[in-house]
Amino acid sequence: MKSPITTHVLDTSIGKPAANVAARLERISEAETVVLGSSVTNADGRIGDLVDGPLDRGRYRITFDTAAYFAERGVSCFFPEISILFEITDTTKHHHVPLLLSPFGYSTYRGS
Repeated sequence: MKSPITTHVLDTSIGKPAANVAARLERISEAETVVLGSSVTNADGRIGDLVDGPLDRGRYRITFDTAAYFAERGVSCFFPEISILFEITDTTKHHHVPLLLSPFGYSTYRGS
């Protein structure tokens, strides 16, 4: 079964997928923050196994370790960590959360 949340990281500064970027998925609530899973992007910059099984409605956060990724390449960066907070309202749908990354900026959107 495919993870209900996937991601794809592209390094726009080199025009290629960002391999070996560590990411952590958390469920956020007023009462607590729970780590649901973690993984590392593959050679194509993708993570397809952040979490197994269905998810509840609510807020989630994916945090990317960009400092380690850029340090491995000998590049300094302004954002050592990037967190994307999003809300799931329809648990029957797949949620793809891409990250477009460079040493001094980033962008994201609701993917498909």
